[in-house]
Amino acid sequence: MRDLVPYLKLYKKHWFGLSLGMLLAFLTLLASIGLLTLSGWFLSAAAVAGLTIARETFNYMLPGAFVRGFAMGRTAGRWGERVVSHNATFKLLTDLRIFFFEKLAPMIPGRISNLRDADLLNRLVADIDAMDHVYLRLISPVTVGVLGIAAITALLCWFDSSLGLVLGSVLFVLLLLWPVLFYKLGKRNGAELTQNKAGMRIATMDWLQGYSELTIFGAESRYREAIYAAQEKLLTNQKVNASFTGLAQALLLLANGWTLVLMLWLAADGVNGQTPDPMIALMIFATMASFELLMPIAGAFQHLGQTLTSARRLNEVILSEPDVAFPKQNAPHTGEFSVEFDNVAFQYPDSDQQVLNNVSVSVPAGHKLAIVGQTGSGKSTLIQLLCRYWDTNLGEIRVAGTPLKRWSESDLRSSISVVSQRVDILNGSLRDNLLMAKPDASDKELCAILERVGLEKLLEAPGLDAWLGDGGRQLSGGEKRRIGISRAILHNAPILLLDEPTEGLDKQTEQQIMALFKSHFSGKTVLFITHRLINLDEMDSICLVEQGEVVEHGSHVELMTKQGRYYQLNQTL
Repeated sequence: MRDLVPYLKLYKKHWFGLSLGMLLAFLTLLASIGLLTLSGWFLSAAAVAGLTIARETFNYMLPGAFVRGFAMGRTAGRWGERVVSHNATFKLLTDLRIFFFEKLAPMIPGRISNLRDADLLNRLVADIDAMDHVYLRLISPVTVGVLGIAAITALLCWFDSSLGLVLGSVLFVLLLLWPVLFYKLGKRNGAELTQNKAGMRIATMDWLQGYSELTIFGAESRYREAIYAAQEKLLTNQKVNASFTGLAQALLLLANGWTLVLMLWLAADGVNGQTPDPMIALMIFATMASFELLMPIAGAFQHLGQTLTSARRLNEVILSEPDVAFPKQNAPHTGEFSVEFDNVAFQYPDSDQQVLNNVSVSVPAGHKLAIVGQTGSGKSTLIQLLCRYWDTNLGEIRVAGTPLKRWSESDLRSSISVVSQRVDILNGSLRDNLLMAKPDASDKELCAILERVGLEKLLEAPGLDAWLGDGGRQLSGGEKRRIGISRAILHNAPILLLDEPTEGLDKQTEQQIMALFKSHFSGKTVLFITHRLINLDEMDSICLVEQGEVVEHGSHVELMTKQGRYYQLNQTL
């Protein structure tokens, strides 16, 4: 149960709505029990009175009015309880999703890099949805049940203490026994149901996202069968859950029947030592009505195993510490946006291979540095460290003379524009995908930047309202890359990081983009990563990286004159 503690703390914010929901549920329960109990006595008393001379003095109006009042109160209370409790629960789930996302965001891409996208989606949706069981199926029914047992025991004790205590004892024993019994029965199946639900979502997302490639390589049917297999496991879990629910209801009806027999036998000689009268019906109908308070509890605790498993899955994220922690306020800096790597060493988590080793590079403000090297040499890692996706294992990175760890996240992001190898296109319009870089940009400005990067075709109807699809499926690889370049230019930060910005573009477009960059470089600190030794003579300096170490550093002319490793690579072109 300790796994639920982080979520129970969120209940404080919505205590009024949740408490009001339980109060309305309790009043509805009282109205329901009162309706059946009073009706049983009223019918019996009216029948007895009709057979005697008391029919002329029997008060039919007052009990009838109470019966109507209880009936209307039950209907109104049930509606009010549903509205209030579900409204509070939905607000609670909203806060829980925000709380979970706030914990999740700082861990990207570090701690959760080994989790699948579909698994994260399942935690954000299904696992958080399972948290509503805590209130709707556990806290509220048990609280109302305890109060209801106390109320009906007190009511019957008013007429006959022995009968009231017997019924109260039976109900209390069932209240203690049912949750434990059905938690034990449903614990394993609930845990499997949560895991299989995640497995099915992962299998489905794999099939949807890779459908084209799976079809091309003839593997689509195998992945589709994996979905069916996951679905069968999930259906089996749901069938077992339904069986436990039916068993709980059946056993509760059986217990109700035996308790009715017991109460009828004890009350047969009269209530509270009196001769047999309509009070016997009151006791019997009160017994029948009392089991309504146990109905929500009968099978609710079979879901506790599912809820606890979901809580543990959420806690894997919520209780984890992010690899990178940003300060809330930015440290003062010079305003001259230089970049310095000082003896930087780094290896990725869960990896034994050193990616960078004692890298020291200084880029003065307004200078352009080209970082070249073969694939896998550690070039992109330098940009990821500068963006603080991870922190260095050794050494220090400074921006504008201030250690990177003292920069707040908002200030760091506003100071850096990035064109990465992978451009993420959101499932939205073309306008939406550009405005993320500059929210206040006008349509005229967006159209102008698209024309500058050679995407005039995208401005044809429907233009900026064109829907790009999930991951930009409507675009080619080159078009995605140019949208990434458009974002970087719109962002217009003083530091510009370019990671293979012209990869996948044809020669003509590449020259167009490089000319655009050249005009955009003015006054900016630029780190240009490439493995293609083209136009590097226009850079202020060049850094050659191999196997995570700086092999050579200098201007294009200096490195060519030196005739070292950089010179040899140029000769192979």
